[in-house]
Amino acid sequence: MELHNLKPAKGSTKKRKRIARGQGSGHGGTATRGHKGAKSRSGYKRKRNFEGGQMPLQMRLPKRGFKNPNRVEYVPLNLGRLQEIHDKYNLTDVTPEALYENRIISKNDKIKILGNGSLDAKVNVTANAISETAKSKIESLGGTVTIV
Repeated sequence: MELHNLKPAKGSTKKRKRIARGQGSGHGGTATRGHKGAKSRSGYKRKRNFEGGQMPLQMRLPKRGFKNPNRVEYVPLNLGRLQEIHDKYNLTDVTPEALYENRIISKNDKIKILGNGSLDAKVNVTANAISETAKSKIESLGGTVTIV
């Protein structure tokens, strides 16, 4: 056996079906697409989730709820998380800009400070919103709260 003698086992390979290459190929004429109709035309693409004309699932199910375009989304920061930020980045002024620089929030995120967890450090907080418990805890430690 040498390299020029090698060939695949009998029946293991098939010739590629050359569609639309004349009647002699056996696949000319309609080019295996049947006769007429959308599926026989070039550029045909069935719609996603098409169920053969049956009422589609998304139309059978009832509509629910609504998305409020005026909703304000806040990134919640608990006091425990503020303590971690203070320890890790040595921040005494917690502002949206400082949090963005340290990659804690994204550019246009709004911050809401919540009162869960414990805070030992004196921090000056600037946020978009704050809960009453968080505000009282921060101010009892001598920090200040500014709402933007």
